[in-house]
Amino acid sequence: MVDFLIAGVGTFLALFILGPVVSAFCRAFGVYTIVQERQCRVYVLFGKVVLMLNEPGLHLLWFKLGWKAPLVNWIGRCHVLDMRLDQEYLRSQPVNSEEGAPMGIGIWYEMFISDPVAYLFKNADPRGSLRANVSSAAVRCLSNLKLESMLENRHAMSQSVREEVSPKSHEWGYKLGSVYIRKVHFRDPGMIKQIESKVVNRLRQVTSAIKQDGANQVSIITSTAERRAAIEFAKAAALRPRIVGAALQDIARDRDILFAMFDILEAQKMVEGEADITLIPKGNELLKQLTAIAPGSRTGPPAMKPGS
Repeated sequence: MVDFLIAGVGTFLALFILGPVVSAFCRAFGVYTIVQERQCRVYVLFGKVVLMLNEPGLHLLWFKLGWKAPLVNWIGRCHVLDMRLDQEYLRSQPVNSEEGAPMGIGIWYEMFISDPVAYLFKNADPRGSLRANVSSAAVRCLSNLKLESMLENRHAMSQSVREEVSPKSHEWGYKLGSVYIRKVHFRDPGMIKQIESKVVNRLRQVTSAIKQDGANQVSIITSTAERRAAIEFAKAAALRPRIVGAALQDIARDRDILFAMFDILEAQKMVEGEADITLIPKGNELLKQLTAIAPGSRTGPPAMKPGS
């Protein structure tokens, strides 16, 4: 049991304490180095580039540098470069259209390190130089274009900017990737307000025209419906006398039925009216005269007051 504990403690010390110490000692004296994915290591000794490693994995420096391996980390210098694709966006680059409108161009572009040695020693600020090169190329290539082309042909504008920048940037070890004109806008606030007012007025005109056209269509539909309804009512009004006349003609063939119908109609009109009706038996002329002169009668003379 004691031997097992001693072996366990020794393994722990060897793996977690002595292992990292030995690895750091070997790297300090240039025994080996590890290159990550999309990474490049440039070793400089006495002002000269002695080794450049861009393949990922484990590299033994003693086999590549020989006697220079122990000295390169102490006297020389190791530059670690990131070779991954990078991107940047330039906002509102000032250009003028052919019509003289002040425009702003937003440029999005990609770049990556193509030559590590040129990137380190040919330009003190390759990224800033590439940014300035893209900006100047945009001004040179996109100025004096027609406003319609600026607003529509972004793909052609992106290609022209990339063709202008790529040869020069490659000399600095920085290679340009994709270039895309992302935004085109007006820079003059007064012009923007004028365009907004014109657009608003145009929208109002279109809206009013649509409303007027709708009202005209509704009026046409309404007038057509009214005309058709009037025609149908007129036809119905013209047919009614003919129908009534035909019915009366059929009734008039039998005079008893005709007289009975007129008597019924006369009685119905009297019942529907507001006149007072007094029924007097036949042959009673005296009652008829008394009724005519009775007070409150509408047809007879006014009644005489007593003593007059």
